[in-house]
Amino acid sequence: MSMNDPLGDMLTRIRNAQMRRKNKVTTPGSRLRANVLDVLRSEGYIRDYSSTDFGNGRTEFEIELKYYEGEPVIRTIERVSKPGRRVYSAVSNMPRVANGLGITIVSTPKGVMADHVAREQNVGGEVLCRVF
Repeated sequence: MSMNDPLGDMLTRIRNAQMRRKNKVTTPGSRLRANVLDVLRSEGYIRDYSSTDFGNGRTEFEIELKYYEGEPVIRTIERVSKPGRRVYSAVSNMPRVANGLGITIVSTPKGVMADHVAREQNVGGEVLCRVF
């Protein structure tokens, strides 16, 4: 069965695992997912992730979720740009999440990065998701 929105699937797996207070969650691997997980790790929303290669080009990520005082660090994580409706943003009107407390993950020509890094590098792009 083909998957229409692999990034949305990964975000849903993270959301569902945190609702069940799981420590780890697995998801199929891809370069875009790895880049988004790198941003989540560097911003402190997940502990870490590891990659397992099964051969034939098939990989899987095991994501270690992060909790603080029993509550998930990620309060909300939602997809913005979807396969049916892509959302792009210039650097001048890049959306802020919770007045700067959260992040927006953006896919730019310079790579996948958080919104504050995109503002520093003066580059816009496709708004992938919002995390708070």
